[in-house]
Amino acid sequence: MPAFPLPQSAVDAGYRVLGFDSIGSTNAEAMEAVTRGDSGKVWYAALQQTEGRGRRGRVWESPYGNLAASLMIVPNADANALGSLGFVAGVALNAALQRILPSANLHTGLDGADAAPGESVKRIALKWPNDVLAEGQKLAGILLEALKRPDGRTAIVIGFGVNVVAAPEGLPYPAASLRQFGSSANAETVFEALAESWVEAYTLWNDGIGLPAILARWRDNAAGIGAEVAVQRNKDVLRGVFETIDDAGRLIVRDNEGHRTAITAGDVHFGTTATLRQ
Repeated sequence: MPAFPLPQSAVDAGYRVLGFDSIGSTNAEAMEAVTRGDSGKVWYAALQQTEGRGRRGRVWESPYGNLAASLMIVPNADANALGSLGFVAGVALNAALQRILPSANLHTGLDGADAAPGESVKRIALKWPNDVLAEGQKLAGILLEALKRPDGRTAIVIGFGVNVVAAPEGLPYPAASLRQFGSSANAETVFEALAESWVEAYTLWNDGIGLPAILARWRDNAAGIGAEVAVQRNKDVLRGVFETIDDAGRLIVRDNEGHRTAITAGDVHFGTTATLRQ
């Protein structure tokens, strides 16, 4: 079995990890633990998953040597706050990748977003709501799932997939790996950085009390505010300008007439891709 080391801060906070060479789905493994009544704070990490899932039931491919990791937690938070854990995960992954690629000028932001005046386009960005991009190519993804425990409490499973050594091929969108950007880190190193960053971000979130601080950190590092955006929602496409992320974590789009729309879900395209008819 591969060794996925937990940093001391995670050990001190009561986290555990189970490592796998190959697995069907780390999220599925974590969900099974929920049905068994596991107390949570447990990571499932693998060098390969063969049945990975992304948003909206899409396949998340994971060639051998990449990182597939899922965290199962049972927060003592109001049910309305649980959805914001996606932003906690994004902040944590952003901080971890800053340590893996310290020269990359890492910012949370948008795929292909046009830079604001005086600002350069960021090399690495976290696209709303849950994709990490490297120069416009997908580098990592985050997936949240919720499940009731036998005692009635809600458990959250947060899945992280990071292209460490290779990007999957044959996808309908461009993808990249850390290796392509000069990183020699392996999946275990990326996991350790992520587990450490998670403890800090989750502590800041504080069962939802600290959500404003999490969103502020997201906004402070965001690139592309003011860029054109196109949001695919079922059969319609909303076009406008990405204005901000509101206090509920919704994407705010302003159209040409100045009307603002709050987006809770959709496929998002920024920059030059937002101007193309789909």
